[in-house]
Amino acid sequence: MYKHILIATDGSELATRAVAHGVTLAKEQKSQVTIVTVTERWSAFDLGRESRQGNLHPLEQYEEKAAATANAVLDEASRIAASQDVPCNLAYVPDQSPAEGILATATEKGCDLIVLATHGRRGLDRILIGSRANEVLTYSKVPVLVVR
Repeated sequence: MYKHILIATDGSELATRAVAHGVTLAKEQKSQVTIVTVTERWSAFDLGRESRQGNLHPLEQYEEKAAATANAVLDEASRIAASQDVPCNLAYVPDQSPAEGILATATEKGCDLIVLATHGRRGLDRILIGSRANEVLTYSKVPVLVVR
């Protein structure tokens, strides 16, 4: 049914459960898997604050830390896939909103299903924090499986 599944993760416990679920589904479907993590742009306010505190290269340090974190997240997801004998491709998308990075990767890789997690926030929490999963659901051209 699905030929190429994109699994999105941020390394959180909930996202790790979504990775495990997506990998299991891919194994059952004999699907190709791509696992993606996305790091957001650093805000100008944070950049300014770091500069005022004497940090001469705050953007470079942020990008290095973000890449190291993304690699650790992808390594863990890769281990989950390997534990079920599911080969996977890994993708790191820096400097984008998570929803944009997920959707762009799904399009670029030709994925026909996106698997991701949601915290299921409601009410004021959802308004203030936003819902990345909802944004993916709203704009995705392929089916989205949301794991809670």
